[in-house]
Amino acid sequence: MIKVGDTLPATTLMEFSEVEGNGCSLGPNPVEVAKAAAGKTIALFALPGAFTPTCSAKHIPSYLGLFNELKANGVDEIWCVSVNDAFVMGAWARDQKTDGKIRMLADGSADFAKETGLTLDLTARGMGLRSNRYSMLVKDGKVMTLNVEAAGKFEVSDATTMLAQAKA
Repeated sequence: MIKVGDTLPATTLMEFSEVEGNGCSLGPNPVEVAKAAAGKTIALFALPGAFTPTCSAKHIPSYLGLFNELKANGVDEIWCVSVNDAFVMGAWARDQKTDGKIRMLADGSADFAKETGLTLDLTARGMGLRSNRYSMLVKDGKVMTLNVEAAGKFEVSDATTMLAQAKA
């Protein structure tokens, strides 16, 4: 399992773009984790799935609610990572109104989850291999803090915990 002091895995996540930019960027676009994290402080949180109850009612809203405070305390970007495809993450971003605040990054094949060792097997519930619920403060690609939730819990991966760690 990834730990404090480790570097984020050199994987590629996908991000759905609603607005066309340089080239043909509308739709899913690759995000090379190492390149995207370079030189930035990132509040990264991961969760089992888009549109799931705790994730939609508590996890995303906690980061949206503390967005300004996180930014004021040195966080350059907030990333939400889930084992879903980019289209689902794009739809969830619209539903949760995260545009310009939280980067909704798809880990469609669970490569990032596997590389971090933070997987959650929900096969028995019909959801396959997913990401565990956790958060981490990342500086220049290196894990500074790591908060892994116990099964079925939402106690340490919230934005309040992340804000306290960003202030430290």
